[in-house]
Parts: sequence; structure tokens; C-alpha cells
Amino acid sequence: MATHHEITDHKQGEMDITEQRKTFAGFIRMAIWVCVVSIAVLIFMALSNS
Repeated sequence: MATHHEITDHKQGEMDITEQRKTFAGFIRMAIWVCVVSIAVLIFMALSNS
């Protein structure tokens, strides 16, 4: 377990977050595609009187 000394040595902005940024960008891209496909399916259903 981390001691108090180890916790207070953290300096904001020093961690490499490139992988987290890539993961978040991928998640947002996937969420946008899911929304677009869902809207397209709803429009298709409305036009075909489902």
C-alpha cells in the first residue's frame, strides 16, 4: 500500500496518457457510429412503414 510520502510526491501532468487518449478517441468514434447507424435504421423503418 502506498505511504503518505509516496502519495504526496505525485506531480500533476507528468503521466504519459497517450494510450488513454487513443482509447477515449476510439470510444467516441464508436459511439458516433452507433448513433449514426441507429438513426439510419430508424429512418429506414419510418420510410418503410414498419
